[in-house]
Amino acid sequence: MRIITLLGLPIAAALAGAVSFKGCQHKVKESIHGPPRGWYKHAPAPKHHMLELKIALPQPKFPELEQHLWEISDPSHPRYGAHLSKQETEALMAPHPETLDVVSEWLALHGLVKEDVIRSSANDWVTIRVPVGLAEEMLDTTYHIYKHTRTGDSIVRTTSYSLPEVLHDHIDLIQPTTMFARFKALTSTLHWANQVQPTVLSASGGTITGPAGNQVDANCNSTVTVSCLRQLYNAVDYKTSATNCNKLGLTGYLEQYANDVDLQKFYQLQNPSAYGSNYTFVSINGGTNNQSYLAAGLEANLDTQFGFGLTWPTPGTFYSTGGKPPFDPDTATATNTNEPYSYWLEHVLSHDTIPQSISTSYADDEQSVPYTYATRICAGMAALGARGVSLMFASGDHGVGDGNANPATQRCYSNDGRNITKFIPSFPASCPYVTAVGGTSNIPETAVLFSGGGFSNYVSNFIPPTSRFHQFARPAYQDAAVSKYLEKLAPGTYEGLYNSSGRVSDLFRMHTPTWQAQANNFSVVYQGKNTPVAGTSCSAPTFAAFVSMLNDARINAGKAPLGFLNPFLYSIGYKALNDIIHGKNPGCGTEGFDATGGWDPVTGHGTPNFQKLKALVLAMP
Repeated sequence: MRIITLLGLPIAAALAGAVSFKGCQHKVKESIHGPPRGWYKHAPAPKHHMLELKIALPQPKFPELEQHLWEISDPSHPRYGAHLSKQETEALMAPHPETLDVVSEWLALHGLVKEDVIRSSANDWVTIRVPVGLAEEMLDTTYHIYKHTRTGDSIVRTTSYSLPEVLHDHIDLIQPTTMFARFKALTSTLHWANQVQPTVLSASGGTITGPAGNQVDANCNSTVTVSCLRQLYNAVDYKTSATNCNKLGLTGYLEQYANDVDLQKFYQLQNPSAYGSNYTFVSINGGTNNQSYLAAGLEANLDTQFGFGLTWPTPGTFYSTGGKPPFDPDTATATNTNEPYSYWLEHVLSHDTIPQSISTSYADDEQSVPYTYATRICAGMAALGARGVSLMFASGDHGVGDGNANPATQRCYSNDGRNITKFIPSFPASCPYVTAVGGTSNIPETAVLFSGGGFSNYVSNFIPPTSRFHQFARPAYQDAAVSKYLEKLAPGTYEGLYNSSGRVSDLFRMHTPTWQAQANNFSVVYQGKNTPVAGTSCSAPTFAAFVSMLNDARINAGKAPLGFLNPFLYSIGYKALNDIIHGKNPGCGTEGFDATGGWDPVTGHGTPNFQKLKALVLAMP
């Protein structure tokens, strides 16, 4: 006989004087009008199909954590650089003890014992594995298999779920339920070359003047290499350290594997000093490290080759996060992919030591991620910033649109049941606690047309007034720059298509290629061949590498790492960036936003001048 226990005590003893669920009515916790555009209900979900449910518990002290973040990230504040420890951060993320008790009671009443429950390091996330039949009973809902019309992807989801009313104040959200995100990598190939391309740059191309006023190899206007990026952004002579504890982290999802043989060949071609070196591989949630050539991931190869190639000998970490369980080709079985950010966040936040700079080149349309879930993921990002970590996210590759059609002709619709036309920002780039990185092209630099950018739609007029979640309102550090830009717009420009009060993508641009085959390209080794690659996936690890170099300089000088970058970049850092004044990011049947002098939603404040940035960060406390 199985004796059910709660927090280590027999259930009868533990529930003495506890909250009673008897007669407690279920009340809708979260619902959507229906599956988003492109998804359709295929069949009832099999009752035996296993779901891994992530339960987010409220963080009552998050406003205090957020206040710490603003203070320690502001170069003008006396506490600048006084980052929090793991223990201090967890204390500010922890749920109220009563919440832990009430939720444990509810789980125990459904037969889940202590051993069935996985808790995050701060106890703010609870993970359980239950069959669909039990999940439907617990959440008073019905799960179905939904299919995507264009890709054929299948997931198990519901459009509404309920909880006993007494639990509403103790649970923020449960997923997977209403989330239909199609998490994707942002890399694209300009073309698939069947022949190995030249491995040595021609020396006959001459030079051109780069954004820092220095001379740059003219070949950089056709092929982007590690050497090109160091020339373009004025870091040719900077040497990083291998022993000062500075690290660079790169994330991999969706079975994207970084191929080590390709990496060594890349080093031979573009950074021979790094040849023979390696990085630390970290598996999260079953993430694997398949080294078969056929399993090589273009995204993962790009990130590791340019990220680690630029920063060597700084130690690198590659996180492989699983999220695609084995697929049983049964007509009634779905892949049931979970959105993996929460797994990655739980892992890194549970460790005492984290790389000071981390880049991610994966994203989804903001509106496909429920606001409650997006907010909780952003809270985790804030916690990392408070601990001194700089987080860079690619801004997206579809201009102001959603990538479902040609940018010039596509029409972008909301998925809230109203089907109104609006610009579609990317998530997590729209999160207030990360730095969004977009792209430029050519020398002189111009905004690349596919680069994402704009305003978050998750602001007060879209959120119920009773919500206790923070909204993605425009942060104070953006106010002056954004207000100045909005004053330049002609009255009525794109009225109703964006929310001017929303958080704006930062888009500190890096040099990346355009979609056209004749434009510049990042030269990546993929399955043994040089392959040209495009996308904001090129710019995110590149910018992260330059941030890692800045951290290297600060740590060598006995200073704290930069941590959350945006308050620094908007207050004084922009003075060391190259302003981009040409280009736009079309989408949704519009030309998108224009690049202008000063800050704009297309190019942010511009591209970096490393030597000027280094002087600034070394002058700060």
